[in-house]
Amino acid sequence: MYTLMIALFVLGYAAIAFEHSIKIDKAASALLTGVILWSVYVLGGADIHLIEHELLEHFSEIASILFFLLGAMTIVEVVDAHQGFSVITDRIRTTKPVVLLWTLGWLTFFLSSVLDNLTTAIVMVSLVRKLVNDQQMRWIFGGIVVIAANAGGAWSPIGDVTTTMLWIGGYVSTGTLMTYIFLPSVAVLLAPLVYLSFTLKGQIERPAVADNEGSGHITQREKTLALAFGVGGLLFVPIFKTVTHLPPFMGMMLSLAVLWVVTDLLHRKKSDAVRNELGILGVIRKIDTPSVLFFLGILLAVASLQTAGQLKDLAGTLDSTFDTTTELGVYLVGGIIGVLSAIIDNVPLVAAAMGMYDMVPGTFFAQDEFFWKYLAFTAGTGGSILIIGSAAGVAVMGLEKIPFGWYLKKISFLALLGYLAGIAVYAVQRWIIFG
Repeated sequence: MYTLMIALFVLGYAAIAFEHSIKIDKAASALLTGVILWSVYVLGGADIHLIEHELLEHFSEIASILFFLLGAMTIVEVVDAHQGFSVITDRIRTTKPVVLLWTLGWLTFFLSSVLDNLTTAIVMVSLVRKLVNDQQMRWIFGGIVVIAANAGGAWSPIGDVTTTMLWIGGYVSTGTLMTYIFLPSVAVLLAPLVYLSFTLKGQIERPAVADNEGSGHITQREKTLALAFGVGGLLFVPIFKTVTHLPPFMGMMLSLAVLWVVTDLLHRKKSDAVRNELGILGVIRKIDTPSVLFFLGILLAVASLQTAGQLKDLAGTLDSTFDTTTELGVYLVGGIIGVLSAIIDNVPLVAAAMGMYDMVPGTFFAQDEFFWKYLAFTAGTGGSILIIGSAAGVAVMGLEKIPFGWYLKKISFLALLGYLAGIAVYAVQRWIIFG
C-alpha cells in the first residue's frame, strides 16, 4: 500500500505533466489521483473512522483555500468586467517587453508581500492579459509572475502559507524574517529578470479591447469604483485576518459581498441585460471551474501522502542522511526541501519539518535561528521551479492554460537560477553577519 501510493502519485503527476500528449485534461488526472490515493489508503487496512476524520480535517483546509481562490477570481473578474484595470493599463505606455517585464515583476514582488502570492498572481495575470496579446510572450510574463509572487511572499509573514505557519508557530518573528529573507528574495527575481533582459526581443502588441455588451454603459467613475473596491477588498483580507484571527477565506468572502452590494447599487437603474453582464451573477459564470477542481485534486493527493506517512518519512530520511548539526547539513536539507516543494506541496513539507525539530536554544533550530529562516525562504521560493509547485503557479497555469511541459522548458531554468542565486545571497549575508 505504501509503495503503491507513491507509484500512483508519480503516475498521476506524469499524466498532469503530459496533459497535451495524452489529451486528458489535467483536472481529470488530478481528481482521479487524489480520490484513488485515499481509496488505496483505506483499502490497505487503515481504520476507516480515523481516515474519515483525517480526510475531513484536510478537506476543511483545502476548502478554505478553494473558497479563497473562488472569491479572489470572482473579484478580479468583476473588476475586469467593469474595465477597472484600464485605469492602470492606460498609464503603461511602453511597448518594450524588457521594460514591461521589470515593471510588472517588481510590482508583483512587493504586492505579494502585502497580499499573498496566490491573490497577487491572479491580479497580475489579469493585468498581463490587458497588456500583452502574443500568447508565448504572455506565458513568459506569467512565468515571471509566478517567480515574483513566490519571492515576494517569502519575506513577509502574511505573503505565503508556509511563512505564515512558521510565524504563527513562533519559529520566526516578523522583524527577523523581513531582515534576513528580503535580499535573498530580491535575488530570486533579479537573476531571471537580468537573464531575460539579454534574451527577450521584439515589441509588445496590446490585445484589442473586448466589446462587451455592457461596456458602453460603464462610466469612468464606475471603472474607478470597481477597481478601488476590488483591489481594496483584496488588500483588506490580511488586515481582516490580523484583527479577527479568522481564516483568510472569511475576509475574502466579506470583500466579495461588499463588492457585490456596491456593483448592484451602481447598476440598479440599468437594464436587465446590462446588470446581467456586469453583476456578480453574470461574472461568476466566467470563473475557470476546471482550475479549481484541478487544485482540489492536487491538494487531496498530497494530503493522502501526508496522512499515510510518506512525507514524514521523507523528512526523516533527509535528517538521517545529512548532519544537521553542521551549517552545510542545514543548507543541504533546507535546499532539498525547497526543490521538493516544486513537486510536493510545501505546506505538508514544512509541517513535517516543524514536527521533526524542537526549538532548542543554542542550536540552528532555536527561535529565529538559521534553519527556520532558511526554511521559510527555500520552501517559499522553491515551488516556482515547476508550475504546479505553488498555489500561484497552479492559478496562473489554470488562468493562462500554460502547459506543464512549456513551463518546464522555458521557465524552470530561470526559476532554478533565481533559487540558487537566492541561496548564495543568503549564505553570503550569513557569512558577513556571523563571520
